[in-house]
Amino acid sequence: MAGLLQAFNASLIRKPMVTQCVTSAVLFGAGDVVAQQVFEKKGTNHDFMRTARLSFYGGAIFGPILTKWLQFLERIKFSSPTKAVLYRVYLDQGVFTPMVVGMFFGSLTLLEGKGIRDAQQRIKDAYVPTLVRNWGVFVPTQVINFALVPPHLRFVTVGVVSLFWNAYLSSVNAQKQAQIAHGDDASAPAPEPDAEQKDKVE
Repeated sequence: MAGLLQAFNASLIRKPMVTQCVTSAVLFGAGDVVAQQVFEKKGTNHDFMRTARLSFYGGAIFGPILTKWLQFLERIKFSSPTKAVLYRVYLDQGVFTPMVVGMFFGSLTLLEGKGIRDAQQRIKDAYVPTLVRNWGVFVPTQVINFALVPPHLRFVTVGVVSLFWNAYLSSVNAQKQAQIAHGDDASAPAPEPDAEQKDKVE
């Protein structure tokens, strides 16, 4: 185990983008598995396409963006360590996170094959409560992360906490997906009666 951790740490330093994207894909996929099996109790009815979408989002969309964002924050220099922590947490949670929450629900809706209007509706329904809960989890997480964790391991810190956060996000996204689907069914026009039924009415 120690050798595996050393190899992972070395890979984070040598190839941060690839390593962190793979890590993000695994953690998003694992978060969805937790959501489906622990929270939603799906058992053998596990939605593997949903897990695949979450893994793709984590590895191909969120992973590269978060990697570049953390590198950007590290390049900004501050006059004291305290200011560095405060401003980085502010930028991360006040600027980056509001965009990422919307990106998550919008991207997953489109990956499910739905349209822009569906994405807008899902963001409208889920954005504010998700953002507020995110602050409750990640503001203290990022204070510790920026204050105590070496820069090349900050992505991992976010990832470990995100394992359970991603489970929550996956469940919320699935709930909103179901609500939109039911709304579509409810808004569909009722079928017209066939000729025999028309005759009976007349």
